[in-house]
Amino acid sequence: MKKTIFIVDDEPDIVELVKINLEKSGFVVKGFNDGESMLNYTSQKYLPDLIILDIMLPQMDGMEIAKQLKFNPETASIPIIFLSAKNEDIDKITGLEIGADDYITKPFNIRELIARIKAVMRRGLPEKTEGKTIKINNILRIDPNKFEVYVKEKKIELTTTEFRILYTLARKPGWVFSREQLLNELWGDEKVVIDRTIDVHIRNLREKLKEASKLIQNIRGVGYKIDI
Repeated sequence: MKKTIFIVDDEPDIVELVKINLEKSGFVVKGFNDGESMLNYTSQKYLPDLIILDIMLPQMDGMEIAKQLKFNPETASIPIIFLSAKNEDIDKITGLEIGADDYITKPFNIRELIARIKAVMRRGLPEKTEGKTIKINNILRIDPNKFEVYVKEKKIELTTTEFRILYTLARKPGWVFSREQLLNELWGDEKVVIDRTIDVHIRNLREKLKEASKLIQNIRGVGYKIDI
């Protein structure tokens, strides 16, 4: 079944360029020139597999749109890639803090964009796990088959990237993963080179896990582990 992608950009030429090339790559694509139209569309239960989102949009900017998507449980797990002319590291970090899975700056290479889209989509569910649910210290439960995380039986909504990081750490409790190892787990050869990428996702993850956040330990100068 073909994957559906929404592209939101106020420049019709960019929407058309991305749409044509993604359709050639086998995706179903719907374009929007403003965020409100896209949000209204998703509110009617038409949900994509991924959203490409500009930041500098009329009326409501991309950052605010992303916040609304991540706040809504029905759209919180949809991967977001920012495609923006704002190229400062602080803009990229802010985008990741909101919950975006990737950040690409304009002008962009369409082949790189397609490669990054495919990389994000590959992060979806982990590989087959034979139905094994991971339980840690009677507080954290991870069901990789249903893509669900529970803290003391309360379901926690995570982004795709946050889930992948948590699942990677939880598969080997006590094992210290370097930032480079986590980046390779998420992006492989197509990893995004942004300082603090993993740190930003870990911080978001801890905030969502609340009382279970103490399980994620930072090993200074090395990386992260799940403590048991």
